[in-house]
Amino acid sequence: MDRRTLLLSALALPLLSAASRATPAAPEPGNDHIGMLIYPGFTALDFVGPHHFLGNLPGAQVHVVTTADDLSPVTSDLGLVVQPTTTMADCLADLTVLFMPGGTKGTIDTASDERVLEFVADRASRAKYVTSVCTGSLILGAAGVLQGKRATSHWVTVPVLGRFGAVPVRERVVRDGNVITGAGVSAGIDFGITLAEELRGRLFAEAGVLISEYAPEPPIIGGTLETARPEVAALLEQSLAPFVAEAQRLEMLR
Repeated sequence: MDRRTLLLSALALPLLSAASRATPAAPEPGNDHIGMLIYPGFTALDFVGPHHFLGNLPGAQVHVVTTADDLSPVTSDLGLVVQPTTTMADCLADLTVLFMPGGTKGTIDTASDERVLEFVADRASRAKYVTSVCTGSLILGAAGVLQGKRATSHWVTVPVLGRFGAVPVRERVVRDGNVITGAGVSAGIDFGITLAEELRGRLFAEAGVLISEYAPEPPIIGGTLETARPEVAALLEQSLAPFVAEAQRLEMLR
């Protein structure tokens, strides 16, 4: 029995059914199609965290979209290999959710590829939700779909979003209309929960949180600029400076 089946079985229990009567009705599962773009050098957790929650949605189909011309496996920045299910050319024209994971060099290359940006701009023009995690928002920005929108990214690239006409915000998950963006890497889990609730209601999202035992107690505090030691923040800012400089040279699709 897979996790989606377990969740659906749990939600059918009389106890949860009774509880659901005390909460707003959950949206009815529909024919939701979720397009999740992957490209060489993407950060795996940016993709896998959201995929865990979105892949569990009843009535939804996840399409793992490759930027390549064929369905060859795509390798992440740390060597995790993911099998795509469709190419950009074959991807459905109308998606419920369009999603971009982040990365570093791979993200810069992808956000500089006019063929990819045209795909993103086209699908975003019809998608119900346009989304990203971490530096994936750079791809959305370069495609021209963040203009006038509040959006976030990894902390090191949040200021870069202003180059694309976005309103940079340093929050874990940021929503502006149909645009939902998550901050760096681990924020993809929070993003996935947020979107799961949006699509299937609070009860389903709470069940997903519990079955995932998502109750973070980090063994080391310092996952934000505000809580990190200054010398650690300075070290990372220095090492990431070349990447930020490349991000600042990205141009928006005209």
